Amino acid sequence: MTTGTLITVAPTGAESAKAEVPALPVTLDELLLTAKECEALGAAVIHVHIRDDEARPSLDPGRLRATVAALRESTDLIVQLSSGGAVTDPEGARLAVLDAAPDMASCTMGTVNFGDDVFLNRWEFIVDLHTRMQERGIVPEYEIFDLGHLAALQRLLGKYGLPAGGHVHVDFVMGVPGGMPGTAATLVAAHQMLRDLPAGTTFSATGVGRSTIPVLLASLATGGHLRVGMEDTVTYAKGRPVESNMQLVARAVGFAQLAQRPPLTTAEARDLLGVSAVRR
Repeated sequence: MTTGTLITVAPTGAESAKAEVPALPVTLDELLLTAKECEALGAAVIHVHIRDDEARPSLDPGRLRATVAALRESTDLIVQLSSGGAVTDPEGARLAVLDAAPDMASCTMGTVNFGDDVFLNRWEFIVDLHTRMQERGIVPEYEIFDLGHLAALQRLLGKYGLPAGGHVHVDFVMGVPGGMPGTAATLVAAHQMLRDLPAGTTFSATGVGRSTIPVLLASLATGGHLRVGMEDTVTYAKGRPVESNMQLVARAVGFAQLAQRPPLTTAEARDLLGVSAVRR
């Protein structure tokens, strides 16, 4: 069990509409302000989705490059781009996310029903994403939406080798309708399956919607790390909308400190994830 807690903020996502969630950061200025505020509280990683001028989800290459550059200039956060985008984004556009040269990028380990939609991740696409990140020195975070995705990750690493940086880190995305439920029992089962992955593998956990608090507590109790943010929940408590991503990060920091596992600094997070081992 690691002594500190890696806190990732996922401030925007691709699902919520700005018109329905006014506090959602969708412009570059809003994202930068959110990043600075959350870093000051204890976040070490920012998981980034971007929007266009109409606040619609986008994978525009120029916007992605500008976003990565601006975040690096304004913060010390580890910049992690989503290669998932929106469920409707084509594979080519998702692979092109890597051209923005982030520190990290997500790599979802299988197809999953996503509410009324399907989040498609073919095996060939996963392999392509993994190997391109190896070549470019981009550290992956392997997104796990269901327990079978851990078996797929074991197969991937066995056949194509360790990721850039040499460290394996996964994020359990829990509570998505169609994926694994956001319960303590499920997280414990997922945690047990990590034994089949390389020694030293670490994990974060994300509880979507009402599963946010149970997953947060279960992850801390099992030695895991935390991802929070308005990508995953826009309700702070029943009948109480989230006011800002700072609110969610502050709560995560408070629970981590209560567990006597204070937030990792950005430098400590880079060492943990293998980002500091990559020469780019």
